[in-house]
Amino acid sequence: MESSRGDMERLRGIGQMSRESGLTVSALRFYDGAGVLVPARVDPSTGYRSYSPEQVAVARLVAMLRRVGMPLAGIRRVLAGRRDPAVVDVLLAEHLHRLEQGLADARRELSSVRSLLAAHTVPGRGGPTPEENPVPATTVTVRGPELAEALRAVRFAVGADPALPVLSGVLLDVTAEALTVVATDRYRLAVSSAPVLSLDGAPVAVVVPAEFVDRIPQGERVQIAVDGSTVTVHAGTDVLSTELIPDDFPDYRRLLPEQRRPVPVRPALRAELLAAPVRTMRREQDGTEFEVAVLGPGPDGGVTIDPDADGVGVNREFLLQALDAGGPGQLLLSLDGPIGPLVVRSERSVSLLMPVRL
Repeated sequence: MESSRGDMERLRGIGQMSRESGLTVSALRFYDGAGVLVPARVDPSTGYRSYSPEQVAVARLVAMLRRVGMPLAGIRRVLAGRRDPAVVDVLLAEHLHRLEQGLADARRELSSVRSLLAAHTVPGRGGPTPEENPVPATTVTVRGPELAEALRAVRFAVGADPALPVLSGVLLDVTAEALTVVATDRYRLAVSSAPVLSLDGAPVAVVVPAEFVDRIPQGERVQIAVDGSTVTVHAGTDVLSTELIPDDFPDYRRLLPEQRRPVPVRPALRAELLAAPVRTMRREQDGTEFEVAVLGPGPDGGVTIDPDADGVGVNREFLLQALDAGGPGQLLLSLDGPIGPLVVRSERSVSLLMPVRL
């Protein structure tokens, strides 16, 4: 009895655990639901969580791994092998390699920026003008139905904030392999692509108005030509042109999460989202009210929807649109904690939805 009473006295509540570990209370609740950090005791009548002193070190480890961007699946693997230094060394080395690769990509991008600035010095400061060193035109050809499907998969995420005009457009990122289309309004990000049939010129990334995207003509093959500040689309006998949006689009590659262990989306999830109770919240920036669905990991490895549970809050309308944008075929959904984006993947597209602070 004395030993049992001593163990009870050593337990700490979720508030104390949060202060000692560096994890927020909402994060502790999420990691409990995800099976990553289950409390030593849960009061059956109140649901009050209590943690043992030994769990403080585990919680601190989870907090440190999250700070360096390790996804939930990686954290599970580290915790499972934490008593085997060789296993942990391999897992940390793999994650460090991913981080270093991202840094190397960033260095290459910045080097390209310096080269571009050197070639196009601001007029009036002694260097050549853009007109004296024009950027070569680029023409890319894709299949019309595949382009239409890619644009449909991202159109819902286009922004409408007049203070951020670049987000009211769609990014066309052309490489030799694919035409990737991207849209974001800061709260969500959608990415899809169409294989390239042919490319004449250098890879290019430009932003076109969403209204232009909506009017791109249909055709078996669609040719997109970027020349200076203009983009022109040819589809059969139809021709459509517009001026580009000149502002810089966010670097979507930095925002895309690495592949995590997702769960298949049940065919009934959409109907469940429409029928489930929600929380009504208000956006601080403009006072707009929106409905929030609370999702969490289910006991069968799936996803539960319960506004009174501990989980990840997401704008319900945004999630419904992302599920619809995924199109036919299997959809996969990933939850990576209360501060990580919710991810919806299909065979050709990926949508990220920022969580809502509950």
